[in-house]
Amino acid sequence: MFKFFLLCTLAVASRAEVGEEEDVLVLKKSNFDEALKAHPNILVEFYAPWCGHCKALAPEYAKAAGMLKAEGSAIRLGKVDATEETELAQEYGVRGYPTIKFFKGGEKESPKEYSAGRQADDIISWLKKRTGPAVATLAEVTQAESLITDSEVAVIGFFKDAESVGAKAFEKAAESIDEIPFGMTSDDAIYSKFEVSKDSVVLFKKFDEGRNTFDGELTKENLLAFIKANQLPLVIEFTEQTAPKIFGGEIKSHILMFLPKAASDFQDKMDQFKKAAEGFKGQILFIFIDSDVDDNQRILEFFGLKKEECPAIRLITLEDEMTKYKPESDDITAESITKFCTLFTEGKLKPHLMSQDIPEDWDKTPVKVLVGKNFEEVVFDANKNVFVEFYAPWCGHCKQLAPIWDKLGEKYKDSADTVVAKMDSTANEIETVKVHSFPTLKFFPAGAERKVIDYNGERTLEGFTKFLESGGKEGGAPAGDDDDEDLDLDDVEDADQDEDSDGEDGHDEL
Repeated sequence: MFKFFLLCTLAVASRAEVGEEEDVLVLKKSNFDEALKAHPNILVEFYAPWCGHCKALAPEYAKAAGMLKAEGSAIRLGKVDATEETELAQEYGVRGYPTIKFFKGGEKESPKEYSAGRQADDIISWLKKRTGPAVATLAEVTQAESLITDSEVAVIGFFKDAESVGAKAFEKAAESIDEIPFGMTSDDAIYSKFEVSKDSVVLFKKFDEGRNTFDGELTKENLLAFIKANQLPLVIEFTEQTAPKIFGGEIKSHILMFLPKAASDFQDKMDQFKKAAEGFKGQILFIFIDSDVDDNQRILEFFGLKKEECPAIRLITLEDEMTKYKPESDDITAESITKFCTLFTEGKLKPHLMSQDIPEDWDKTPVKVLVGKNFEEVVFDANKNVFVEFYAPWCGHCKQLAPIWDKLGEKYKDSADTVVAKMDSTANEIETVKVHSFPTLKFFPAGAERKVIDYNGERTLEGFTKFLESGGKEGGAPAGDDDDEDLDLDDVEDADQDEDSDGEDGHDEL
């Protein structure tokens, strides 16, 4: 009997306990499987204790966990310290922080990447859409009121016949959007409560007009376009929490107003900006950035701005290539902003390319210093082979490469036809060369063809030397063949915390 008791005790002890902190499950390699058995639907954040974005997320993440627990939901939130649980982090491909994945039905394989906002309401809405029906049936007024009250944005379809063509299109649209809750009703009392007299779709929101009513042919595509145009505020402030909504959305043209909140004319300029935004809903996202916030300084640098130069307006497209635009006028009025945006939508604006002034001693050191103003003249010299490092001053990998690059410059400083150079790509932009990560190394061989060859070999003095001596053949690839991720503005703000965690390929994403 004693042996049996001892065996039972040991068996229970061997089950790794799953602790909690602020209603969030604390997960480790030793208890991960146990947690999935006990709670089949878990959203898991892989974090680093030093990561600023993780710290910013923590209170909202805990709030969401508490709300779900309080309502008796079977969905739980968990977290993994990826700096301690390295094996678990590696298993799930964690390369930056925070990485958030949803494990559904107790399945360990292929968890779903979390793709919504970083506020408690966003987290809960996304999880409920993932685990429940795409459209909730609303049979009572209180249910409709709760849906609207509990969500920043909610969409309700008013259909007397749930089998109608319009109702089916509504369901299809709901299935395509994870971050917004959808409800459907045929109840007369709900129609009356919200002053709806006929079948329609209404988007309810806690900002701007408060509600928008769909007007048009009820198709999935038209409904998605309607929701896209109205689900965000006319002007949205860039913060840790709103960044995923801004950059994860379908609108890839963004106009940014850099302005200190403490400015005496802040509200006046905000009103002008918002008035201009009304004419470009669904086309251009209007974003406000507080230029006094320390965490936003990297974004100012990215646009070549200093705090003392604000207020300022800039526009950027986040399509295949990021392109920046600068208005001719510094005026921040609804009229001037509308004119600027109209020229952009009509394709009549020229990109704004930043450049530092040419240093007096740019060619006096073994590694030549390039800026936007002298780039073309130097790299496309038909008599020179030019090897360029495109770097960022804050990039960890660039700092590691610096002494090797200096040695390469020293090696070729007396060469008659080979030039080793570098360019700070955070302060200089070239229309003919797009930089997607740091450091980027490109070779411009002599000749009139203006060829560009990417360097993909080892970052050693020997590797660079072989590459140059082979005329760009050993370790090279045609420009554009790299697999680096495209840049987005969110990564500019992420760079300080993420550069050391996201470097398996030896690149820091901007």
